[in-house]
Parts: sequence; C-alpha cells; structure tokens
Amino acid sequence: MRHFQYSAPMTVDDAVHVLSEHGERARMLAGGTDIIVQLREGMCEADAVVDVKRIRELMQLEYSPDIGLQLGAGVSCWQVYQHAELSAAYPALVDATRIIGGWQIQSRASVGGNLCNSSPAADTIPTLIAHNAVCHIAGPKGRRSLPVEQFCTAPGRNILQSGEILVALTFPPPLPRASSAYERFIPRNEMDIAAAGAASWIQLDDARESVVQARIALAAVAPTPVFAEEASSWLAGQPVNDETFAEAGEIAKKVASPINDMRGTTEYRVHLVGVLTKRTLAKAAKRAQAE
Repeated sequence: MRHFQYSAPMTVDDAVHVLSEHGERARMLAGGTDIIVQLREGMCEADAVVDVKRIRELMQLEYSPDIGLQLGAGVSCWQVYQHAELSAAYPALVDATRIIGGWQIQSRASVGGNLCNSSPAADTIPTLIAHNAVCHIAGPKGRRSLPVEQFCTAPGRNILQSGEILVALTFPPPLPRASSAYERFIPRNEMDIAAAGAASWIQLDDARESVVQARIALAAVAPTPVFAEEASSWLAGQPVNDETFAEAGEIAKKVASPINDMRGTTEYRVHLVGVLTKRTLAKAAKRAQAE
C-alpha cells in the first residue's frame, strides 16, 4: 500500500473541500471494509483518504412512523438491524444488513458505503430500490437528491462527481398493509457474494387479498442493481397467491442480463430471478397480512 494523506473532517463542507482538492485521487472511508482491501491489494490508489465517521450528519439514524427514515451514509449495518422499529417498517433492509459479512464486518460496514461501492451484487441496494429510497448528495456545487435506482451507473461506478459525497438516504414512511423481504442465493457458504438477489416491497388492499402496488429490485444479474419496473407495475390489482408471484418472477426475468462466472451460468442466474422474486413477494405478502 502506497502512502496517502489521511483526514477526518467534522463537517460535510470540510469533507467536500478535501475531496475537491484531491479530485479523482481522493477516496472516502466510512467502514473501510471495501476501500482498505482495495488499497492494500492495489485495486485502486489514493493520494487522500477521507474518513467520514466523525461527521455527525453522516452518522444520524432518525425514524418516525409519520416522517420515515433518515439514514446517514456512515451508519453501520448493526445499527439498522438492531433497531426494533426498522425491523417492522423496512424489513427487507434489515434482511440485507443481517447477511453482509460477519459480525465484525457489520459493526463497521455501512449501507451508504455499500451503495457507494456500487457492486452489481450488493445486498442492500435492491432493498433501497424496493423501499423507494432517495439519495442526498453534497458537493462543490451544493446539494442534490435523486432516486436510488439512478445512483449506480456501471460495475463499481456511480453518479458521484469529483468532490461529491453521499450524505444520507431517506425512506418514505411505512404504509398500512405493506411489507418487504430480501433473499439472495450464494453458491456456497464460503462465497459471500450473491449469484442473484431479489428484494420485494408490496402493499395489499383492505381485505389483504389483492395487491395495491409493489416494487421489485434485483442484484447480481445486470451491470448494476436494477429496478424491475414492468413486473412491479403488473402486480397492481392482482390477487395475492403463488400464481401471481410466479408470473411476476417471469416478468422480472426480462431485466436480467447476467454474465457467466464462477458463481453461476447466465441461464441459472436468470432462473434464480424467478425463484427469488416469487419467494420475496410471498414473504413480503405474508408479513403484510400479519401486520
């Protein structure tokens, strides 16, 4: 690992200043579970590493049933899944944060960091899409916001420009008779990277027999985590049963374009999209019915 300048700013503006000063040669450190490995292995280089854990705005976790969730980009995974109210309000997000690495990783890794790493196989990103989260970004030109499904642009790449930093993610308040779920498939326990993953959010009607609206997102089957918009829209008005969820899984396959690699073949991973979509829709519906 080559030498670099380390800084730990206390405010978002100070972090933006350091990042702007070093441009493309600056890297952010939230939990460090990805960037430290990348620097050590020579996968990337940096003249400056900016530790954001001391920035209060990035470490805030604020939830209200009426307002929703504000999740600072530096908040660790364990803080999410140990929050009792979030388990009920955003269960897919909790499902994902529980399975990222082991306990040691979860104590450092953050949801915001997982998003900024922008892996197509990231576990939390499909849950952010399913929950209709919004990214809030600060940079030299001020602040901007955008839907999370627009954040990732290619494997390991995203829309952050030079000097910009992801500050927080906001989630809409939970709706009545609504819930969510996330599942992934890994080829073996020693390989903690999904061959495919799916997150589903669903809202049911008053009788809990039909779908009012839904959102489905997929991981590891495209260059970026992807929103299955057609499948999500198709579910509106459909009855809550296995046949409906299986058909939604078939429609969701249309946005899957996986590669062949050591985790699985293209055909197998497309098949997994259908299986995982059906499973997560069924689990989300069961959770919503039990609300």
